[in-house]
Amino acid sequence: MNLGPWGDLTALAAVMEVVFATCVFVYISRLETRTSHPLGEKVGAHKAVLAKLRKREPMSQDEVDYATELVADARSPLAYAIPAALFTTGFFYVVGCLFMLHLDGGNPSFRTFVGGIPMLTSMNIAAQLRRVARLKGKLRDVSVLEPEPTGELVSAR
Repeated sequence: MNLGPWGDLTALAAVMEVVFATCVFVYISRLETRTSHPLGEKVGAHKAVLAKLRKREPMSQDEVDYATELVADARSPLAYAIPAALFTTGFFYVVGCLFMLHLDGGNPSFRTFVGGIPMLTSMNIAAQLRRVARLKGKLRDVSVLEPEPTGELVSAR
């Protein structure tokens, strides 16, 4: 059965979508099963910690641990399956429309290329992941603040 170039690309996109969706499922399952960092529960902590890291500001040990977790998550190859799955979805839509136009005849319209929107979005997500992953070098050089004494006496037993 000869599907032609658009049909072959559509079939390839469908297979790749299944592969990437499986990788996303595995990655998200791993993230859900691990214990979350206490800073992860605070609103805006992600952005604040990464901003401190980018500016090379001193951070507490909790912030360094959270930043290490964020960078490690962004460096995981499975993390890139999320934008890949989104890109493949858009690609499947575009080549599927072109395949149908090839079979039935006709000219591509704007609707055919609506799949380009998730493709562009996925490139932005991949770039954001890459920016966070590049912070690994700055993470090695971060200065850790000493915890301030609370003034409470601790009994020695």
